[in-house]
Amino acid sequence: MLLAIARSRRILFVGGKGGVGKTSVSAALAVARARDGGRVLLVSTDPAHNLGHIWDRELSDEPVRVLTTDDGWVDALEIDPQSTIDRHFAAVGATMRRLLPERLHASAQQHLDQARSAPGSHESAVLERVAELVSSSQETHDLVIFDTAPSGHTLRLLALPEQLGSWTATLLASRDRSDRFAAAAQGIVGVKDEEPTADAELRRTLVARRDRFAHMRSVVTDATQTSFVVVTVAERLPVAESVDVVEQLAALGIDPAAIIVNRRSPADEGALLAARREQEEQQLARLRSALAGLPLVEVPLLPGDLAGADALRILADHVAPPSA
Repeated sequence: MLLAIARSRRILFVGGKGGVGKTSVSAALAVARARDGGRVLLVSTDPAHNLGHIWDRELSDEPVRVLTTDDGWVDALEIDPQSTIDRHFAAVGATMRRLLPERLHASAQQHLDQARSAPGSHESAVLERVAELVSSSQETHDLVIFDTAPSGHTLRLLALPEQLGSWTATLLASRDRSDRFAAAAQGIVGVKDEEPTADAELRRTLVARRDRFAHMRSVVTDATQTSFVVVTVAERLPVAESVDVVEQLAALGIDPAAIIVNRRSPADEGALLAARREQEEQQLARLRSALAGLPLVEVPLLPGDLAGADALRILADHVAPPSA
């Protein structure tokens, strides 16, 4: 069932409460789709990156090939917000130095230094990189899987495209009003109407930013392209949070495709695990009742350390078996 979802989508977000196994499930889904012939880009948006540890590889902000199958592959990267911030402010700084008189360079740089550490700069940088990857992967990969941060952080991130898009549109509208006023004033005094280079560049930057966020918002809210897979464990707090996440995703217009219940205890391995399994059944009944109709996949508790390609292949057999 999950493999069918992965085949039919271009973007999958995998999220849930911290500590439920989102990264290992994301990696297993990537393996399953690659074995099915897909070209997969696996991206970690979590500041506490674990994706490199799962693959037993050092990862960076640029894609690294971590798995090759007969017909497909997995490329992986860990988003580095600081790298995105540095690139952004380096480009803005270069533009400002080129367009502003030299006497204003020092004050402009001071403003940029303050903006670099402003609240929300980390989230905005992550969103910029996510939007870049959504666009740039269209020709190179069949599926992009985002291994996300814990639920609250991820839901705020997914709400940002609309918020930042609206903010940018407001800036553009203000520029339009200012330009119309300036044009009228120039007509009255007979000054030649010639848009300054700085204004033209600012407008191009704002339009590109608006369009980038609008495209991401369009893709993320299109259920034929994008879905969200919620990972949980059969315990009271993760189950409660999962129900809340599904409700918030619906409010954001994002398709919740499935629930993965990870690390299910066996029922036939002694009294302790049998008792735990019985408690888990109560939580699963609660989950099924609250989210009736949403597909639910159970993944058993597996032995050993789930790291490296071989271990991830085993996990992929449970998360999204080839026959699915």
